[in-house]
Amino acid sequence: MRAPIGNFADATPAPDCLDLLTPPVADAVRGWQGDVPAEQLVFVDTDPEVADTAAFVEHYGAELFDVSANCVVVAGRRGGETTLAACVVLSRTRVDVNGVVRKQLGSRKASFAPMDTAVQETGMEYGGITPIGLPAGWPLLVDPAVVDTEWVLIGSGRRRGKLIVPGKVFGGLPGAVVVAGLGG
Repeated sequence: MRAPIGNFADATPAPDCLDLLTPPVADAVRGWQGDVPAEQLVFVDTDPEVADTAAFVEHYGAELFDVSANCVVVAGRRGGETTLAACVVLSRTRVDVNGVVRKQLGSRKASFAPMDTAVQETGMEYGGITPIGLPAGWPLLVDPAVVDTEWVLIGSGRRRGKLIVPGKVFGGLPGAVVVAGLGG
């Protein structure tokens, strides 16, 4: 199979390579009920040493920068309560944690979740966290630019490999809310 974007040597429909995904991502793909068929979620095998966006696009092609997205885990706090959530923005933008995220979560304070917390709670590797397979009940804040991008390159749950997904999928994921101004 040829990847819909980029020039990757190895592209496979995600349902055909569940063993290459972390358990929560594999479970989400296995039980997929999105608006597009699960076969349109494409796994591409990539070098884990260049998983971070800057190194990735330098290695695999600068044209991927505009279609790459990041999924970050945030923690909103109010009183003694902490709410974990995920945010998805295009890589060329930054998540507005102290403004948009804080307000959306109804928190007094919001910050990026500690790496250990993000890894433990998602069951995914740091640097590969994806919105596909997040814990049930988590808010998923998505920037409209992600939804409006035809094909989006995002983590696969591991540092090795990425998923290429139609942008419209992100607005329909469990817990998803499309939030204007999320990525600034």
